[in-house]
Amino acid sequence: MIASAVHRRTFLHLAAATPLLGRESTLPEYRTVSPYPPHPGVGMPHPFRAQVVRVHADSAIDAATEKVDAGKVREMLSTGMRSLTGESSDSAAWSRFISPKDVVGIKVNCSGAPRMMSSPEVVAGIVANLTQIGVPADQIYIYERFADQMRSVGYEKHVPAQVHITAAEDGRGSILGYDPHTYVEVDFFGEEDTRSNLTRLVSEKFTKIINVPNMKEHQAAGVTGCLKNIGYGDFSNVARSHRYSKTNTYSFIGTLASVEPLRSRTVLHVMDGLRGVWHAGPFSYSKKFRFYPKQLMFGTDPVAMDRLLIDVIEAKRKAEGAPSIFDRSPDRIKADDTPTKDPNYNHFVREPGHVEYASTLGLGEYDIQRIHLKAIEL
Repeated sequence: MIASAVHRRTFLHLAAATPLLGRESTLPEYRTVSPYPPHPGVGMPHPFRAQVVRVHADSAIDAATEKVDAGKVREMLSTGMRSLTGESSDSAAWSRFISPKDVVGIKVNCSGAPRMMSSPEVVAGIVANLTQIGVPADQIYIYERFADQMRSVGYEKHVPAQVHITAAEDGRGSILGYDPHTYVEVDFFGEEDTRSNLTRLVSEKFTKIINVPNMKEHQAAGVTGCLKNIGYGDFSNVARSHRYSKTNTYSFIGTLASVEPLRSRTVLHVMDGLRGVWHAGPFSYSKKFRFYPKQLMFGTDPVAMDRLLIDVIEAKRKAEGAPSIFDRSPDRIKADDTPTKDPNYNHFVREPGHVEYASTLGLGEYDIQRIHLKAIEL
């Protein structure tokens, strides 16, 4: 259903398909407003739909000290990108996605910083490859929603001085960094502000986006991977989707990730799995819930990558004797701080089904039997 308004297109997304995983039949009604037309076949999940490369290197990070081997990370980046693209050189591999004319946004995840974040060594390796193919350093932006989280990481110590390190919100709650003309409107709980606006960096500045999420459990969404980092991480006013034990992350994450021009401009995902969080995410206050997959994943299909992430988190939780992220038992919900200490409890009913739901929006392949994984050991 399309409603017009002079210079913009307004898309009203309704839950037309049968909800997955036994969900209730009624989902929130979303109104997506964007002046940017869709570009079929561009951005997520193309050109390598249902294809994922995983590179593991045991020496990439020391679990005891959390020291990262930058040289090994560069080797992982080289191996992963060549394997994904089939190119014989790093320059040719990165040039499949980026040209020297592009203004490139590197979407990091700093919600668990400074303990858990997109590793500076991974981000610096990506920047080095971009400058190698001719992208001027001042056309590269490392960005996130919140400036205070980014400052705690210190990316500026690892990249050329001309690289921009910026955030949508320099002060928490600021709306100046968001595009008033591009937003998703939905009323979840009768909240006063029912709009989530896209960051101006995406709509007004970048021509290409490289998404660098972490491998994390999330108390509301089930996992924080490609979809959540590019969806919730690029819009304002998103935490309103989960209140008390109820969460609307199931349908909200994919809806946000589908908005143009975010969808078309996101051309590559490099999932940083050097560290991970298996409980009480997305933050990482306690090291006991941190683990070290020591891997990077590469792809253009965020659904396929997040489907594999679910297996990583599930396997770790099973090894730790913790319940599945798909567990919906109300007796496991606690409103106090118990879930931050005990992995048998949680603050919300998690919605890892958001990954499968995103597949119904055309964002990628969820069926594990159709996902082609190439696993490489260094």
